[in-house]
Amino acid sequence: MLPSSIQISGEPLSGAEVRDICRGLRDNAVRLLSLRGCRLCDRDFGRICRALAGATSLAQLNLNLGVVSSPSRIKQLAEALRTNRSIQSLFLHGSPLTDAGLALLNPALALHPALVALDLGDCMLGDEAINLICGLLPPDGAKSGLKELTLSANPGITPKGWSRLAIAVAHSSQVRVLNLDYNPLGDHVAGMLAVAVASSRTLEVLDLESTGLTNQSAQTLLDMVENYPTALRSLVLAENSISPELQQQICDLLSEGEEEEEVAGGPGHTQEGERGREPAPHPRGSSSWMCPSDPSSQMVLMTSGLGDSLLAETEM
Repeated sequence: MLPSSIQISGEPLSGAEVRDICRGLRDNAVRLLSLRGCRLCDRDFGRICRALAGATSLAQLNLNLGVVSSPSRIKQLAEALRTNRSIQSLFLHGSPLTDAGLALLNPALALHPALVALDLGDCMLGDEAINLICGLLPPDGAKSGLKELTLSANPGITPKGWSRLAIAVAHSSQVRVLNLDYNPLGDHVAGMLAVAVASSRTLEVLDLESTGLTNQSAQTLLDMVENYPTALRSLVLAENSISPELQQQICDLLSEGEEEEEVAGGPGHTQEGERGREPAPHPRGSSSWMCPSDPSSQMVLMTSGLGDSLLAETEM
């Protein structure tokens, strides 16, 4: 029997549902578990954590929107991650972790052998958390690290913290998707990120939606795309004070680079990790220079075979 997908959104979980989830995890019958915004007691959360600790089929875990709501739950999740060896994607968007909570979770994240995608958007993080996150982006030639990182809507991070992240991204040999939308970055931080993108050999997607950028940032990014060969394919600049002309120029240059690679027979890349991300605070537009998004839907679903496409690339 193929592993199944369990997706429950915004519902209170009954004891019977928790038992079924734990049984599926223990039987290695669950590949994708999403409990986005679900309400359950601390005892049941602990039961699920103990079950996922030994699960060998679980590849994606979505606990977005406040499921991990206390230090005790953070500790329980960390304990489970220390034992688990299969989770590739972990989504904690909208969890009140704070720097202290991430400090509790970080040792398990750093030692996890399979984790490649992490969503810490809207987790009340600051500069201390960034110092920990940089350790998950090891420099070129070191151990493997994250390929996809989401830090959306963490306004407590200062320019000093973002500068440290930019340095880590510049030297990382792994990261391909970086989502920093809805943070007050400004033009200075955007300039540092442009240098990081120019230095990175792997970064393909950069989301800077609603980050306080102006034409100054756009011109720097345009110069970078125009004059330096990079892996970048998608740059999201919506909801910033940037002229449509500059946006279109950047889009055209990125499109030209992708077309040239396709003509040369280069492999295409589909951004899979975003499927577990939370929708943006405001609706995204439809301009061609925005990268696509496929936010997780609010539904209750239990079926087999789903979620495989999300993880196929990491298994290659």
